[in-house]
Amino acid sequence: MTTHQIDVLGIGNAIVDVLSRSDDAFLDANELAKGAMTLIDEAQAENLYTKMGQAIEISGGSAANTIAGIASFGAKGAFIGKVRDDQLGKIFTHDIRSIGVEFITRAAVGGAPTARCLILVTPDGERTMNTYLGASQNLSADDIDADQVASAHTLYLEGYLWDPAQAKKAFLKAAKYAHNASRQVALTLSDAFCVDRYRHEFLNLLVDDVDILFANEAEITSLFQVSDFEDAVKLAAEKCKLAVLTRSEKGCVIVKGSERHDVCAVKIDQVIDTTGAGDLFAAGFLYGFSKNKSLLECGHLGAVAAHEIISHMGARPEISLVDLVKLQGL
Repeated sequence: MTTHQIDVLGIGNAIVDVLSRSDDAFLDANELAKGAMTLIDEAQAENLYTKMGQAIEISGGSAANTIAGIASFGAKGAFIGKVRDDQLGKIFTHDIRSIGVEFITRAAVGGAPTARCLILVTPDGERTMNTYLGASQNLSADDIDADQVASAHTLYLEGYLWDPAQAKKAFLKAAKYAHNASRQVALTLSDAFCVDRYRHEFLNLLVDDVDILFANEAEITSLFQVSDFEDAVKLAAEKCKLAVLTRSEKGCVIVKGSERHDVCAVKIDQVIDTTGAGDLFAAGFLYGFSKNKSLLECGHLGAVAAHEIISHMGARPEISLVDLVKLQGL
């Protein structure tokens, strides 16, 4: 493999997160599925926003959060995602570039506004996400630069991106460019409801297009339609080149053929907000992977990054991850 200029290139929905504390009663009253990501339209987004309590706005999006984590590790990250040339689009662009991430996707001049995710965080730290995709779903194959993809050690694809038809074409085009350049392609399943919608297509992607699969327990059991996690692990070992399966406080399981590693989560006194936990776990793992660390070391790096993110509100690191891992001796 030739020398790479970018450690991880992520492609996903460019979203600004709007976070607010809430409780189960509010979720029930508004018929919101706790812990899930639900797609909503612009009218629903406006309606829910008016009902939410005091909120904070933070640039987000699953793959973008992962790439922000890559940057916090001191590595080179790049991101492809679509915003509009509006206020939230400018916020997103400024935020991601300010942390050293390469972001060159052209903003849309007209059409739908920049995407936003309305996140309700309950006292147990669980997050319920309601996403208006807006301009992000207009990402197209024209936004994919072959040279940029070829310059990245690993291409990281967000499962949520599989919803819009145009973005799906961009997704497949990027994967083709990556493999033509002998690069690695990683996919995160993103959400169990996303898996339910596209199970057959995701299974097909595992055959030729995906080298590394990221999934949590709910997503992997949904993908293989089994109720037992260990059954899902066995199937992942058979059907995936490399699978990284997270289990919240139970840590993660990494399988590659007959090779298996069980990694413990880093203990935390109080979970403040689980938003971005999986995203930052992926950041730690992919950072290690791009630096040719062992799979076990990659898992530990993911656990450290996930621990940092659930200790505060929001899905972007508040302290330098490269400094944190030094303290951990990794």
